[in-house]
Formats: sequence, C-alpha cells, structure tokens
Amino acid sequence: MRRRKLRNPLALAVLATLWQKPMHPYEIAQTLRRQGKDSSTKINYGSLYTVVQSLEKHGFVEITDVERQGNRPERTVYGITAAGRQETTEWMSDLVAYPAKEYPIFETALSLLGVLHPDDVVTLLEERLEALLVKAAADRGALEKLSETLPRLFLVENEFQLHMVEAEAEWVRGFLDELKAGALPRIEEWKALHET
Repeated sequence: MRRRKLRNPLALAVLATLWQKPMHPYEIAQTLRRQGKDSSTKINYGSLYTVVQSLEKHGFVEITDVERQGNRPERTVYGITAAGRQETTEWMSDLVAYPAKEYPIFETALSLLGVLHPDDVVTLLEERLEALLVKAAADRGALEKLSETLPRLFLVENEFQLHMVEAEAEWVRGFLDELKAGALPRIEEWKALHET
C-alpha cells in the first residue's frame, strides 16, 4: 500500500463526492449528509473547508467557478482534477484490497479488561449485548426500508455495518457464556486479583 499525501477519510469522501459534479463546500457537506455518508465516515463539517483547501494545495481539486446570489457571500465551486481522480482510484483500490489494522475503542477496553472484576464485566457485557441487539434490529429495519428505493451498491456499507454489529453481538454472547459458566481459563486468579 502506497503512502498517501492525505490520509483523512473526509478527504476521500470529498473527492468521491466531487466525482459526481463540481460543488461548493456547503453543497459537499449537504450531499454527504443526504447520501448517508456521515454514518460511515466521521464528518466534521467545521474542518471541511480545511480539507478542501488541502486537496486544492495538492492539486486534487481546483476552483471551477465562483457563484454569487443576491447579497449572499461568494461561493467557491470546486471540481476534481485528473490527479484527484487518479488519487481517488488508487486510494480506494488500496482500501478495498489491503486490510489495515484499525483501533476500535472496544478492542482497547477488552485489552484492559483485567482492571474490572469479572462479575462487573458480566453485567457490563450484558448491557452491551442488549444495546447491540437493539442496534442490529434498528439497522436491519433501516436497511430494508432503504432497499426499497436505493440500489444495493449504495447500501453495501450499511450491510457491512450491520454484519459487524451482529458479529460483535455473537462474540459478546459467547464470551459472556464462558464468564457465567466459569469456563474462562484462570478466571479464579482474575477474581482473586480484585479480592485482595
């Protein structure tokens, strides 16, 4: 995987949005929101202008027009350049082809689980499992509703998110069963750590 000049996922979302047509930053933000991309990419609308400026600095986008309507301030319209299209294609190809280590906060919590008493972990994981099951049901319902009007291509990230929630729920359920049955290796040592 090649090292990128920009690595902010918001920059990739902006490039992909500008692939559709030239837009001003506010329109980019509205399009991302309307297309539901804020559920798969952390979009900080305050930093959107900075991202667009950085893309322009690297030659991935360029000013195509400056609009003015009535007394409103000027709006600068940006379009993707040939270099921007190439960068988008290469970046997307890398992301799709090569798994990368990500650092979800739940994984961090699991790595430090020993600081909690096993009985407390059972209670907390039961709460998490319930929340995951509710989220999975809501996500499944939303996906079914969206499937009525949108092609599957535009919903694959929603499918992936649903499968990840369901997989996490399955893992949590299995780990909970081990904890409740006392079947986790060395669980007595873990308990003893909190009793001394």
